[in-house]
Formats: sequence, C-alpha cells, structure tokens
Amino acid sequence: MNVLGVETSCDETSVAIVKDGKKILSNIISSSLPLHKRYGGVIPEIASRAHLESISFVTQEALSKAKLKLKDIDLFAVTRDPGLPGSLLVGNSFVKALNFSLKKPLVEVDHIKAHLYACFLEKNRPRLPFIGFVVSGGHTELFYVKNFSAFKRLGTTLDDAAGEAFDKVAKILKLGYPGGPIIDKLSRGIKTASIRFGCANIPNSFDFSFSGVKTAVLYFSRDKKKMRSTNVKEVSFSFQKSVVDVLVDKAINASLAKKTRTIVMGGGVVANSYLRKRISEEAKLNNIKVFYPSIGLCKDNAAMVAGLGYRLFTKK
Repeated sequence: MNVLGVETSCDETSVAIVKDGKKILSNIISSSLPLHKRYGGVIPEIASRAHLESISFVTQEALSKAKLKLKDIDLFAVTRDPGLPGSLLVGNSFVKALNFSLKKPLVEVDHIKAHLYACFLEKNRPRLPFIGFVVSGGHTELFYVKNFSAFKRLGTTLDDAAGEAFDKVAKILKLGYPGGPIIDKLSRGIKTASIRFGCANIPNSFDFSFSGVKTAVLYFSRDKKKMRSTNVKEVSFSFQKSVVDVLVDKAINASLAKKTRTIVMGGGVVANSYLRKRISEEAKLNNIKVFYPSIGLCKDNAAMVAGLGYRLFTKK
C-alpha cells in the first residue's frame, strides 16, 4: 500500500510516500526556518504562507522521487494536530481536496504520536509495548504505548517544553535561533562546569518543568561578575546537562515502573548528541533497549505521518 503523508504542523512543509508503513519511497521537506530566524522564533503567519506557496511543489517532488503518480496512491495521511492552526489548515485543506478528487481513503494523524513512529521506519525496529518519549520544541511527553491505537500519557511538561527552553536560553545568551543545535555544539567537549543549574523537582510524577532552569540562566546572565568568572560554553553545558539529566531520569524510571524494557524516542531534541549519549548509557545499565531515529527523521517530516497513518488504517 502506497501512503502519501502530509505534515504542516509548524515551519516544515513535508510530503512523503511510504510503502506498507515501512519503506520510505520519498520524504521531501521544505523549511521556512530561514524566514523566522530574524525574529528568534516561528511566526505563524509567515509559516502558513510558506506552506501555501510550497505544498504543491513539494508534493510533485515527492511523487517524482518515488516514481509514482497520484493515481498510484492508495491512502492519504495528514497531521490533524497539534500545531499552528493556520499551518495545519493548509495541509488538511490540500489533502482533503486530493481525497475528494481521487476518492481515496484519508487518515488524520496526531503529530506527537507520529514522532514515535519514526523509529519504525528504520531497519532496527522496536517491539510493542514500549515507553514512548517525545522531546521537541513544543512538546515533552511520556507515553506507555500498548499498540498504535493505545497511547497512555504518563507525563508532560507543566510549562516550557525542553526544546522551547533551549531556544529561550539561547536567546538569553544571544546565541541565535534555533537554540538546541547551537547549545549542543557549544557544549561538546566540556565534561564539567564551574556553575550548576537545576530543574524543578516534581516527586512521584513523570511530569516535567523547565521554566525554572531557564529563569536561573537568565538571572545568572544578568550578573556581570558571575559571567566574567565563567564563559558561555560552560553556561550552555550546565544548562543542557540539567535538562538532559531530568529527561533521562524520568524516561528510565517510567520504563522500570511499567516493566517494559524498551524506550522509543522522537522529536527534534532527540537529535541532541548529549541526550543520546546519556540515555544510551543509563539504558544499558538498566538492561533497557533505547531507540531513536536517524537525525533526518527527528525533525517534523511526513514519512512518520504516512507510516502511522498506514498502521491506523490497517490496524496492523
């Protein structure tokens, strides 16, 4: 079954074609990120206009790379939510028009859950059930996943998402946007720092809170004396370590609590090299298998939407 997926939840316009929920025939992504950099964040109106301007061309490129025509598509899958309303409207309207014209079935997909499916598009695939961990710019969510139709949320962020905190700290330190890749790069090679930050402790819970550590960095950066005694690299490392320590701790504890020795990760922050290193180390110590997608499948993409759409439609 050839599934055409469309993802327009934020600033990436993506169209992909996936065969039988496993094989990626094409996965085209057009990002409007360069248009948002000057503002230090995604501007919804700019994102939705970029989707409108590029979605037809991206679809044509996806079909061309897959060497297929629209008549060869058996199922359409599109991101329903969550995301920017205007951006989602463009993708949904486009796919529903194709659906109406070609009389082919359509499945709407949850964007967060689709991130976890990215690992199932790799050669080494996880097995159900598992702990699903989505860490992205807008979401930090822990799930117990029994099957592709049964996601039980175990925990979520009570304020900023992890990726959002990275972006805000990068802005505080005047590093640029998006903040995650910049902070990750600056932190590489550093093992210890003279300054320590801490995230809020939420006992007996799988919930997260990152607004406090972001504010701690803000106050520290305003103290010129303290900033002179350290450097931006150390501050970046200390912030990143505090966030990653909490992410890893909650994920491992959720896996042990639910007695499933598999953690499946997804989302843009999962591209962070320190997070991958730390969770792999802790998972090995606890005899837990951890899966995360290749870097290209961490960010928003339509292949994950098409893949999950296939599973939801076929109930396989």
